Amino acid sequence: MAIKQFKTESKRLLDMMANSIYTNTDIFLRELISNASDALDKRHIMSLTDSSIVSEDPKIYVSVDKKNRIITVSDNGVGMDRKELEDNLGTIARSGTFEFKKDLSEKDEADIIGQFGVGFYSAFMVSEKVEVVSRKVNEAKAYMWSSDMEGYEITPAERDEAGTTITMYIKKNTREKKYDKYLDPHEIASLIKKYSDFIRYPIMMELETYDYKEDGTSEKVTKLQTVNSMQPIWKKNKKEISQDDYDSYYMQEYYDFQKPLKTIHYKVEGNTSYTALLYIPGEKPFNYYTGDYKLGLKLYSRGVFIKDEASEIVSDYFRFIRGVVDSDDLSLNISREILQQDSQMKALKKSVDKKIKSVLENMLEKEPENYEKFFENFGPQLKYGCYDNFGQNKDFLIDLLIFRSSRDDNYTTLKDYVSRMKKDQNDIYYVSGESLEKIKLLPQLESIRDKGYEVLYFTDSIDEFMASVLREYDGKQFKSILKGDLDLNTKKEKEELEKKTEENKDLLNEIREMLKDKVVDVKLSSRLKSSAVCLVSDDNLSIDMEKVLSHLDQGNVKANKILEINPEHRIFDTLKNMKDKDRLSEFVDLLYDQASLIAGLQIDDPVSYSEKIVSLMIDSDR
Repeated sequence: MAIKQFKTESKRLLDMMANSIYTNTDIFLRELISNASDALDKRHIMSLTDSSIVSEDPKIYVSVDKKNRIITVSDNGVGMDRKELEDNLGTIARSGTFEFKKDLSEKDEADIIGQFGVGFYSAFMVSEKVEVVSRKVNEAKAYMWSSDMEGYEITPAERDEAGTTITMYIKKNTREKKYDKYLDPHEIASLIKKYSDFIRYPIMMELETYDYKEDGTSEKVTKLQTVNSMQPIWKKNKKEISQDDYDSYYMQEYYDFQKPLKTIHYKVEGNTSYTALLYIPGEKPFNYYTGDYKLGLKLYSRGVFIKDEASEIVSDYFRFIRGVVDSDDLSLNISREILQQDSQMKALKKSVDKKIKSVLENMLEKEPENYEKFFENFGPQLKYGCYDNFGQNKDFLIDLLIFRSSRDDNYTTLKDYVSRMKKDQNDIYYVSGESLEKIKLLPQLESIRDKGYEVLYFTDSIDEFMASVLREYDGKQFKSILKGDLDLNTKKEKEELEKKTEENKDLLNEIREMLKDKVVDVKLSSRLKSSAVCLVSDDNLSIDMEKVLSHLDQGNVKANKILEINPEHRIFDTLKNMKDKDRLSEFVDLLYDQASLIAGLQIDDPVSYSEKIVSLMIDSDR
């Protein structure tokens, strides 16, 4: 029979199918096994309404002939007659599955994988020639479709039963691509396990194994084995699964020695139906906050593996979640490798996010100790989610945030903080620092704690950025106690401070002049009790933000610093009584450096600072 040309722009389109649409050659096996599964589904559905069609012992067979460079994939499904071989394989992108689904009523529709009719052509990624022998159910004749990509021919063939066998003649290695690996049966078994493990029918292969004898010896034998597990854990009834089963799956799948902190197994039915098995890790992965960390969600469609690191189905602020989402309703692109960004995809992502949030809210309310452990690992991710995209998601996430506070050093939510606020308090006070221990030593905390105000402790580098986007909660503004005027004094206290400022304005002006290149102002402090000095900033960039930006190498960004001096401290009397201007300048420099060190800033000249300290020590000994 003469070789036919494909009915479309065959060579050009087929080249694209085989070499461009699919970016990963490994998936050719996934596509052919998916087609075989479709054929078995069709035969089963037809048998429900046609008693002459029997669907018994459905199986898929895969074999490797290394010597002759051949891989075969065979099924005992519905099969194809001559016309269907012509229509389905001779016309690229015509899908028999799609036509079959159109003929099904909604109530009879099956979970059939292929819809584009191009998956078969992925075989040409690894094959120089492909032969398809098929016999349609309830028909006596079989036919073979064969092609080397230049054209195709259909000839009579022999086949004992209904079904289809695809024979691939594997290409030889090139400099760019290695094909010999596909001639290793164990490599093929591994690919089946990865991509088609949950196909509902057994996938059989002859594999070498060891036969152990009673005398303790063993011999290598070849046995027909089922390669796939067929039913994934997330498809089982929850009542049949123990927590040990869940934990075991997680630890094996993600090579984690720690059990997960939380398991989330649920099913959603509706416009976008899916099953999800999600985990919150018990510990933060060592590389979580690096570029090497890979998102832990896997995506399946009707049990067929689609992709790892499926960022399309969960928001980045929940990127710590690991697990599986398996949906019947995904709109995949032609290669099944990229998801279509349609309304179903958006609905799926929204649903997954909503479920994760609900679980976290429940943990926060009913399992506070577990939630605190979770937050210590992944809290910065939620905070970043509040800050990212100009605060677009802050309202969704804000009630999941917890902070340690001056009340008792324990965690508190913003809701609980606001419920405890004093009647005259209009702001949510916070203080930033490198650690809880260092924050608690800050002199700026003295006065505000004495007045009975609760202060939130910000210890993550993202906290300042987050606060700048949150701005307020329940009508209360966020206010750093290290910035600007807190306006906490009584009328009498304000009048006394104004009087002292006026009385010492010449000294303050002199100190301002001495520090003109370092600070924007020098003030008498109302926030200090026992400490001599502190540095604060104006209401723009904070000192802590300056430190964060310097670590991020964001240029020479500086906060507008204000030196505050405690008018009740003995050092202030010393400054007032000092007549030697050079000596006064040395003291002022020392106080500024002291305030800088307390604020966690590097001082400009550590050697000079040390020499001045030594000089003071010598003078005190005279």
